[in-house]
Amino acid sequence: MSRSSYIFTSESVSEGHPDKVCDRISDTIVDLFLGKDPEARVACETLTTTNQIVLAGEVRCAAEIDDGEIEAAAREAVRDIGYEQDGFHWQTANLQNFLHEQSVHIAQGVDASGDKDEGAGDQGIMFGYASDETPQLMPAPITYSHQILKRMAELRKSGARPEFEPDAKSQVTMRYENGVPAGVTSVVVSTQHKDGLTQADIRELVRPVVAEVLPEGWFPPEDEFYVNPTGTFVIGGPDGDAGLTGRKIIVDTYGGAAPHGGGAFSGKDPTKVDRSAAYACRWLAKNVVAAELAKRCTIQVSYAIGVSKPLSLYVDLHGTGRVDEAKLENALRQLANLSPRGIRERLQLNKPIYARTAAYGHFGRTPTDDGAFSWERTDLADELRSLL
Repeated sequence: MSRSSYIFTSESVSEGHPDKVCDRISDTIVDLFLGKDPEARVACETLTTTNQIVLAGEVRCAAEIDDGEIEAAAREAVRDIGYEQDGFHWQTANLQNFLHEQSVHIAQGVDASGDKDEGAGDQGIMFGYASDETPQLMPAPITYSHQILKRMAELRKSGARPEFEPDAKSQVTMRYENGVPAGVTSVVVSTQHKDGLTQADIRELVRPVVAEVLPEGWFPPEDEFYVNPTGTFVIGGPDGDAGLTGRKIIVDTYGGAAPHGGGAFSGKDPTKVDRSAAYACRWLAKNVVAAELAKRCTIQVSYAIGVSKPLSLYVDLHGTGRVDEAKLENALRQLANLSPRGIRERLQLNKPIYARTAAYGHFGRTPTDDGAFSWERTDLADELRSLL
């Protein structure tokens, strides 16, 4: 039996965290290619360290994209994050590009041909999750962790808090009673900052951000409010620690409140089911909760490389469901085509919409008019209710 009262923690990292810099660059390259050719294939990995940016991976595109365009896009991503430091600067960092043509052996498994539908870009398992504990139908600890860092970035970029630098992490620990968030027991924020500020200075700059984000009365006790607990944090970003694409997969999803299939999202075009099927699972799980068929929902799917149909679909309502899980699985199969092509077409994923997903979570965001975060729509809720 699952516990109803417990303490749970999730963390987030800012857009200036070394790994998130890499995610942003990789997704910017995905957007560059999809903007030229909606059927482009991209698998872009990025490495960053002191004044170095390295791109590697495989691409295929009907349009011509030269190395200059790729380099300009990568540098613009770093500039937008805000890195103009001696150890990492968008203009002066050395950039090496090792992207090359996609393997024909991968292409033959993925591409549609004759009677064969488009296949999955890889084998694997993907999960989606939703919970009614926040308006975004997301777990509360990861939601608040994201919001703290997003607000700090807004203040930094607007000039209201020039003391903040791009690299930061947050961590929120919450108390649950009867399965419902009941308060925050501790908050940790570590942020890179301008030289010359004390730990106490930064603590008081961070305090109003945390107070603004958390519900009234939920600010933690003073001895559980940790800001830069190691002290000075001036050297940060890729200059302080090397970054790699795809290392923050729990931050990207549900903060550890739900299973993860292990595949990263950033740098991959939507034929890669690591990305598109995880989005589809979130879409389905969110619609189940939005339809009030359950308070919590986890969905798993699995694929084989080159095969269009999913090998399995599994639903777990964690004892909160108002419907039979097997019947719900059948209803979801009726309502959603979970082949790679079906997912891409239903969620309109062949668009340059991915750079904005690279920080502050891929889920719990607001759908936009240009198609970004389409997997956050609750457009299946009414149909689910009618089928069940």
